[in-house]
Amino acid sequence: MDEQGAGRGAGLRRPRRPQRWRWRGRGYVLAGFAVLLGCLLAFHGAVPDALPGRPGSLLETFLPWLGLAVPLLAALAVLRRSAVAGLAALLPAAAWLALFGGHLLPGTDRAPDLLAVQHNVSDENPDPAGTARALAATGADLLALEELTPAALPAYAEVLAPQYPYHAVAGTVGLWSKHPLADARPVDIRPDGVGEGWNRGLRATARTPRGEVAVYVAHLPSVRLGPAHGFGSVRRDESAVLLGAAIAAEPADPLILLGDLNSTVDDRGLAPVTSRMEPPSRDFAFSWPASLPLARIDQVLTRSASVTRIRSLPATGSDHLPVAAHLTWRAPARGR
Repeated sequence: MDEQGAGRGAGLRRPRRPQRWRWRGRGYVLAGFAVLLGCLLAFHGAVPDALPGRPGSLLETFLPWLGLAVPLLAALAVLRRSAVAGLAALLPAAAWLALFGGHLLPGTDRAPDLLAVQHNVSDENPDPAGTARALAATGADLLALEELTPAALPAYAEVLAPQYPYHAVAGTVGLWSKHPLADARPVDIRPDGVGEGWNRGLRATARTPRGEVAVYVAHLPSVRLGPAHGFGSVRRDESAVLLGAAIAAEPADPLILLGDLNSTVDDRGLAPVTSRMEPPSRDFAFSWPASLPLARIDQVLTRSASVTRIRSLPATGSDHLPVAAHLTWRAPARGR
């Protein structure tokens, strides 16, 4: 070949092969993040809570939101054309679905035995009467309210009285009912060092057309979240122990607990309560903060009954959203 031909041949290039998903050399960092995320979801109980800031409880409070990282990891795996990262992203996806997939299922069409609404009405609510009218419009059988102040209580009582002739109040928590109430009494859930004027627990028997049901209303102490103290929940956890003991000693069934428990049912700090009760198996129904709901800290828990549907209601003058729950009995209630 002459020099001119050799020059032409030197300029030829092989056609580029199409890029393929690679098993080696790409995506191992992404895969590592995916495995870590899957482990956090599947084994969140292994994250220690004894460390400063109680990282275990903090993680569990916002656990569902870890699922947002799954589509991000999958998209990055596609961009990197990494098969190993793509397969690794299936791990947190499976863990999230195992924990929360049931929340996405539709509820039953069966008519509930009882409709209950739980709402922290806020002690800074500028329109208690308006909030009471919104709650009455739900048509619920039971209304559980927290942060009732002496100044606002008359407004709630006046507006709710026509539809809810029966009510009981203990300290800053109250229960309004369409059905007769009996055996109403305070429940002492005061943590250590809190004076006798602090009362956030109530127990009553509601005599419904479907039978008698024990109803507890509770407002556990607030947690403190910040860089100085992390997830400060000591008092809330102490109060949860006392509430759990009261529920364990309660002989009546079915039993309903309505309240602002200041965390989600996944938080191990509420285990003294949640281990004795059944949480809703469907629907997220985030209730706090009202402006951008990130968690459901307003709870409706049951024993010998089931919550077949729970949903958030439109905002009132509170920093919480009300939540409405459909309840059915597992067996006929007493007093039928």
